[in-house]
Parts: sequence; structure tokens; C-alpha cells
Amino acid sequence: MIEAVEIEQMSGAEKVQAMELLWRSMALEPNKMESPGWHKKILAHRLAKVASGKGEFLTLAQLKKRLAKRTA
Repeated sequence: MIEAVEIEQMSGAEKVQAMELLWRSMALEPNKMESPGWHKKILAHRLAKVASGKGEFLTLAQLKKRLAKRTA
């Protein structure tokens, strides 16, 4: 098992490569991966908002602007 300290010592490129390897491995067996319960709750809430006509939709530009404000 890899330790957190080992990950912290990796370069940025090594971390990206590790993430890509993990993603490929997980993608080979998607049925073995289950989303956490909180993901399902958020999705259900968002779908209910859309169904009730209260869903909010943003363009990509609007989303980028909103995210930029959060990090400023």
C-alpha cells in the first residue's frame, strides 16, 4: 500500500501519471465502483429541482466566472 508521505514526495508529473493509471484501472471494472451515499443525495436533490422547474443552468462562461469569484 502506498503511504501519503510517498505521494507528497512525488513531482506534479508523477502525481498526474499515478492518477491516470488509477483512472484506467477503475474504468476497466466500472461495476465494482460505487458512488458514496452523499453523491446520490446531491444528485436526487438536483434532479428534483430540475423536475420542479427550479433547476439553475449556467453556460460554461458563467460557471468559470462564478468559480473565479470563489477563488479570488
